[in-house]
Amino acid sequence: MRYMILVKATPMTERGEFPPEARAMMAEMGAYNDELARAGALLDAAGLKPSRDAWRVRWDANGQRVVDGPFTESKEVVCGYTLIQVRSREEALEWTRRFPNPMGHGQAAEIEVRPLYEHEDLDRLGLL
Repeated sequence: MRYMILVKATPMTERGEFPPEARAMMAEMGAYNDELARAGALLDAAGLKPSRDAWRVRWDANGQRVVDGPFTESKEVVCGYTLIQVRSREEALEWTRRFPNPMGHGQAAEIEVRPLYEHEDLDRLGLL
């Protein structure tokens, strides 16, 4: 089972700023990712630049259009992710409980964890 851990952006990350203890935070995240890798659970992880460097593609009845960033609602923006592969939801939950605070100790932060559709899910739904 694969899960994506989504790190929610904050006004600070949307400004392209890092917290004062960014070096320590990066070291802690690196150690966490190393532990995931040793366990064979890490598939990928990266930080994302602010949404001012991004764009969205939107579709509606009139077709497609490109909308350039920045995006005003930082709570709806992702600033990083970690992709893991584990045996169960419980194992994914245990790994995410150990996820370091992405904004630094004592700072407000939020991650969202979502399972990815697997081939067998799509087959079971009759989509393959």
